[in-house]
Amino acid sequence: MNPPILIPLPGNEHLAASIAGTIDAEIGALEIRQFPDGETYLRFACDVAGRSVILLCTLARPNELVVPLLLAADAARDLGASEVALVAPYLAYMRQDRRFRSGEAVSSRTFARLLSSAFDWFVTVDPHLHRYASLDAIYSIRSIVVQSAPSIARWIEANVAYPVIIGPDLESEQWVSSVARLIGAPHFVLTKSRTGDRRVSVTLPDIEPFARRRPVIVDDIGSSGQTLVESVRALNHSGFETSCCIVVHALFDRKVEDVFDDRSVQIVSTDTVAHGTNAIALGDVLAKAVEEMRLGTEPARKPIE
Repeated sequence: MNPPILIPLPGNEHLAASIAGTIDAEIGALEIRQFPDGETYLRFACDVAGRSVILLCTLARPNELVVPLLLAADAARDLGASEVALVAPYLAYMRQDRRFRSGEAVSSRTFARLLSSAFDWFVTVDPHLHRYASLDAIYSIRSIVVQSAPSIARWIEANVAYPVIIGPDLESEQWVSSVARLIGAPHFVLTKSRTGDRRVSVTLPDIEPFARRRPVIVDDIGSSGQTLVESVRALNHSGFETSCCIVVHALFDRKVEDVFDDRSVQIVSTDTVAHGTNAIALGDVLAKAVEEMRLGTEPARKPIE
């Protein structure tokens, strides 16, 4: 049996080597460029006929990535690939999971239909499941969710003494509680109120029992960074020492040093999105999930730690 071909789309090369080496995959290449009118030219620079093709594309800033990704998936199938799969360490279009106002697109469902029609299976890391119980609520293809909590917990154990794990809002409870349980640390969650994309306020519970611990804020996504900023300010005003912030997906829309007034705040992220704050590698656990999906050794939609 020919080994699979792992093909990173531009910007995803940082994970390709660690995943390919673990699953004994060949790394393939795509030639992608734009025509003068903005359309995408795409060509496989490797033979995919009869091969399992795995496209690697984290979907941060998805609008410029989705068309090339769908073209690549369809071209691979047309060129005779035995299966076409996706590794999307960050899965976009999960936030709009209901119609909040009349006439809105429920984009999470639309996006799920697009990917489900293009791929046979996919692997992702900690999707933003808020109102959906699991990915199978909207995706019709097999999937595995890789959980970042064990890797985050190991990083905290190695780098932070006497921590308390803090979630900036109720939605972060799932990550915070998992990380805290794995290292035997206490945790609590702040109450957040959002009045705009960059207007956030937070309130703290009683923090007296944790006063001697070092706060570690854990959240799934850092985009504007405003939630993290307000959380750090609230903690500092309450007498906590300078915080460490860990995000799973570093989607920051500006330089981190421009987000935080306090330059001593340590910002750490996993490498699901290439960013200067990357310190927690997930290549090994992604490779494990890919191998299980490819060989069919685990049931669909099983979390991987």
